[in-house]
Amino acid sequence: MQGAQLRHQPPAPGRKPVPRGASRMVAKEPMSARLPKANFSFLKSLFWPVLLVVLGFGTYEGAQRLLPYADRPITKIAVQGDLSYISQQAVQQRIAPYVASSFFTIDLAGMRTELEQMPWIAHAEVRRVWPDQVVIRLEEQLPVARWGDESLLNNQGQAFTPKELANYEHLPQLFGPQRAQQQVMQQYQVLSQMLRPLGFSIARLELRERGSWFLTTGAGSSGPGIELLLGRGNLVEKMRRFIAIYDKTLKDQITNIARIDLRYANGLAVGWREPVAPTTAQPAVAKN
Repeated sequence: MQGAQLRHQPPAPGRKPVPRGASRMVAKEPMSARLPKANFSFLKSLFWPVLLVVLGFGTYEGAQRLLPYADRPITKIAVQGDLSYISQQAVQQRIAPYVASSFFTIDLAGMRTELEQMPWIAHAEVRRVWPDQVVIRLEEQLPVARWGDESLLNNQGQAFTPKELANYEHLPQLFGPQRAQQQVMQQYQVLSQMLRPLGFSIARLELRERGSWFLTTGAGSSGPGIELLLGRGNLVEKMRRFIAIYDKTLKDQITNIARIDLRYANGLAVGWREPVAPTTAQPAVAKN
């Protein structure tokens, strides 16, 4: 039996033999990789606030230096709006104390308040227009009725008191507690629409303290004015009842009716006018 023969094979060309019993060598990291890196995140978070502060301060300083050149005196006041009851001259006189200010210092809110205190102005809008102009847009009151003997009511049921009321006696006259201005105006508008197809207008509408309503129609093509006693509630239903009965039985006799009481649950009562006694003609006396 032949023994096994061990042959020693030389290492392959170009490859170094690995020494037996030796551990593998590991390459060391460079010093720059082993040192801790600096953290600049806090500097980044601090940069933007500082930049904004610097820009704001620069803007403020620039504005302060340029303001004397940009803030010009007001040289023109433009008044816009359809004015029927007030004149532009009256508006100019009212705002005269404000005009002496400059473009940036003029008190627009104070000017608006001053204008809206004028009786005929319902709303005022005031704005600046570069470089030296103020534009005022006015909305006048729309008088719809008289409120008592001293004021007028606009279409919103708001009372205002102009100096002269003599020119508005043709408007209907509304009465009621001071707190009920809008309520009376709303009832006037509703009842007026219901009566208009019959040829009636409202000359007077009154809400008394206890809640009762009294209406007087105006004299017109339908005849002389009549008084409607409406009572406390259900005014629309009562007015519908009056309209239905009027068309059937009352229309031909309306000139003889003085008042109609609608305070009943299912009917009405008619008050007739006093008959006018005929005047006797005096005989003519012949003179010699």
